[in-house]
Amino acid sequence: MLDINVVKSSFDGLITAYDSYTGTVLARFNSGQCPRNGITVVGDNQFASSHVSPETGVGSIHLYYWWSPSCTQNITLPEPVAPLAASVDGSYLFSGGVSGRIHSLMVPSGELIRSFPAHQKSISCIAISCDESLILSGSDDGTIAVTPILMLLDSSIETESKTVKRFVGHDLSVTGIATGMGRSDGIMISSSLDWTCKVWCVATGTHLQTVKFHGEIWSMALDPSETELYAAGTDGLIYKRKLKVETRKQVARGGETVVWGAMHDGAVVAMMMLNYGRTLLTFSENGSICAWEVDSGRMSSSFVEKVGCGVSGVVVVKRGGGFGTRWIENGETGGYGGGKELGKAAKEAAEMEEALKVVVEDRRRAISHLESAIEINEKLLNIMLKEADAISKFETIT
Repeated sequence: MLDINVVKSSFDGLITAYDSYTGTVLARFNSGQCPRNGITVVGDNQFASSHVSPETGVGSIHLYYWWSPSCTQNITLPEPVAPLAASVDGSYLFSGGVSGRIHSLMVPSGELIRSFPAHQKSISCIAISCDESLILSGSDDGTIAVTPILMLLDSSIETESKTVKRFVGHDLSVTGIATGMGRSDGIMISSSLDWTCKVWCVATGTHLQTVKFHGEIWSMALDPSETELYAAGTDGLIYKRKLKVETRKQVARGGETVVWGAMHDGAVVAMMMLNYGRTLLTFSENGSICAWEVDSGRMSSSFVEKVGCGVSGVVVVKRGGGFGTRWIENGETGGYGGGKELGKAAKEAAEMEEALKVVVEDRRRAISHLESAIEINEKLLNIMLKEADAISKFETIT
């Protein structure tokens, strides 16, 4: 079982970290109002949340370190944004704006690299392919765009390149996008408020399959084998759907849908696979979290922390990289493991880790220089030996 934590944002501005198996509150972070899908992990030590100023309407992104309850950096954007995604190493952030543009930014400088026109209406969700070659985005107009990530990181590339694929996916807003663990030209799943999830070929944009449900779908997940789809929405039910079927009859029926028990009082707005596809976590708008055993469909644990305005986004964080059990007293957040001094120690440990990386890089360079010097000395020695051999032969002749 992986050692992980869950970080949950809400529309009322509260960001909370939990132990994913016990429900223990580990930390609370100060934030502004976070829109749907407006939270993402940034590298090992940070996470980011979208923010729209209620006074000015200016859009920005707040960056947090795990050990600090307050925003450590505020990145201002050209417009309000909602969904966020980050590269695995945390060097780049991608945000979806209300104009339909994807904004790419450098971290930690916050420099805006490009604002790319991907859709005609607001972007509702963003995902990055597993090989980090593509940005997949969905919009309130039901369209889906597949954009090479290089176009967002190099402003010199023409925006109307034919390598960008745009196609109409749904009748209503796209609520989520998921891809398989394989190559970037594999399958993609999109969910929507039009009661459907659709399966696509990423390379061509070809529609492969439509799965119809009994209400609006707010969240979905694809298992690591890319054979089973899990979806949920307004009715609070969890649906398990087999995507790859063995007979023509099953293909005609569209596969088989299994319904798990209604354990959530409200709409299920987020879900994610854990433990290599053995565990499914589901999150309702009222704050309840359930863990399911995928093989049996049995709920293994659940806990509830009521939220005032609903859950807006969820991310999973592997413990490490400066994140652990934090001290909470009277609603205030301090340091790690029982006191503020430990929080300071965690920060110092993270800084030491960065310093060690520099030392390792310097050592690598020193070794490289030493190897070059040895190679040069060997060449000089060979030249000297050849000259000595030539002198010896000359003396013998004379």
